[in-house]
Amino acid sequence: MAKLLIVEDDESVRTLAARALERAGHMIDIAADGAQGLALIRAARGGYDLVVSDIRMPAMDGIQMAKAAASLFPAMKILLMTGYADQRERAEELNGVIVDVVQKPFTLAEIRARVEQALACFA
Repeated sequence: MAKLLIVEDDESVRTLAARALERAGHMIDIAADGAQGLALIRAARGGYDLVVSDIRMPAMDGIQMAKAAASLFPAMKILLMTGYADQRERAEELNGVIVDVVQKPFTLAEIRARVEQALACFA
């Protein structure tokens, strides 16, 4: 069981991912945007096994959050999600900071499998 943070501005996607990953046995915290996500990361002192974040969000996007989180907690593992090809390209500048980028829309099985792969890389 891992401790995960899901950062997603779309409530339905956030809820779907949280439920899927809870059913897989993980402890889940959620945030509605990057600023809230970064606040939770700071409060947990980087104590998440994996952060799963959308890229395109209001207030602070996932890339800004990932950069800030990585500067505070260099060992933090981050998996990004996006439905936009141009956002996926922006994530390429984060090599070494992020684990991977998941394309949306995804199925419950896909998000569980990608999270398990990301966690296995660091086991």
